[in-house]
Amino acid sequence: MSRRSAKSAQYPPPDARQCVLAELRRQKMARSPHAYERGTAAHFYEWVKTQAAGRLPVGPDVWICGDCHLGNLGPVANADAEVAVQIRDLDQSVIGNPVHDLLRLGLSLATAARSSDLPGVILSRIAGALLDGYEQAFDDRRADDTSQSQRPKVVTIAMKEALHRSQRKLARQNIRHVEPHIPLGKRFWAMSDDENQAVHALFEAGGPALIRTVLGETERNASAIRVLDAAYWVKGCSSLGRRRYAVLLGVDGSNSTDGPPRLIDIKEAVAPAAPVAHGHRMPRDNAKRVVEGARHVSPLLGERMIAARLDGCSAVVRELMPQDLKVEAEHLSERDAVKAAYFLALVVGRAHAGQMDAATRQAWLAALHTRRPKSSEAPSWLWSSIVELLVMHEAQYLEHCRRYALERPLSSAQSCIEYGGISES
Repeated sequence: MSRRSAKSAQYPPPDARQCVLAELRRQKMARSPHAYERGTAAHFYEWVKTQAAGRLPVGPDVWICGDCHLGNLGPVANADAEVAVQIRDLDQSVIGNPVHDLLRLGLSLATAARSSDLPGVILSRIAGALLDGYEQAFDDRRADDTSQSQRPKVVTIAMKEALHRSQRKLARQNIRHVEPHIPLGKRFWAMSDDENQAVHALFEAGGPALIRTVLGETERNASAIRVLDAAYWVKGCSSLGRRRYAVLLGVDGSNSTDGPPRLIDIKEAVAPAAPVAHGHRMPRDNAKRVVEGARHVSPLLGERMIAARLDGCSAVVRELMPQDLKVEAEHLSERDAVKAAYFLALVVGRAHAGQMDAATRQAWLAALHTRRPKSSEAPSWLWSSIVELLVMHEAQYLEHCRRYALERPLSSAQSCIEYGGISES
């Protein structure tokens, strides 16, 4: 038995993945209220459906992130390695009410603050800063003011790391091997023969369009792309259980001393939990919906994504750039929590504002102002919504933990984790 085959035997075979991934997802969500919040987009929209008409502002119909939590924002790069802080995950993207993104971000910041043991008074300041930052994006006099001094520490750290990363460092960090090979382990599992054939067929049939979109114009003259290796990728939280693959591509000898291979992310696209604005229809193909949303909400990311079919499955394909990072906010200071609320809300606001003309931006800003008190505090609809969501979220998190503690000793659960040592990537 080869060394790779022996390693494969330590991890679940393809037909046993779902049980293990379900257990891993439950384990990750039980770690903290903030970790739990990442996987609860469906719960958030169940709450939205219960709200009386008129309680929440209804903004212009634009493409929204749909799952705007902290982990879905951070530095992203385009194919030319230009870097900016944008929304970095568009799985839930739809044409919808922009307020949903603002509230989802507010809940995420609130759970991060509570997980950091920050006092309740900071939550009030976070809510006020959240709306201040968001409104700035619609004020044409101040919309482009995202100076270095405004960046919170968590964003500054992520940007510095993003700007100093390289393709070689990415290859070392993600695959930790000097050869064009993905070592199997906690994050990368063996694929079935059918999966391998589907991945090879995708890139063999993709042709010039796939090369130009995913790898950028610099590779437009590539004579061939070759799949050097591929593995099932254990990644994410809410997406655990979907088809997700890491693929190493060789492009015109890029696996030689001229440069490292290119690391490609293939992710199954599924139906969104986020509601679609009345009168709009989304593409039937969920990968096309995700790509279209990305091109409107996060252009640096959207321009290097493509929708594809993988063995009959709708999937999004993109190159993993070295600069693509998420904002880590597990431990926030009081000052940084407020600054993060302002800055990240400005980022989200700019994603929305970029889809509106000047008149629509001004009308939306005026609508937000009419529901806001003269003081700098958050309006009642925003504050009461965040508090209500936080209380609901805490109850759901504790119930999740109770069930996890009660069910984990059962033999059915034990059989799911018998592979041992599987932990968060």
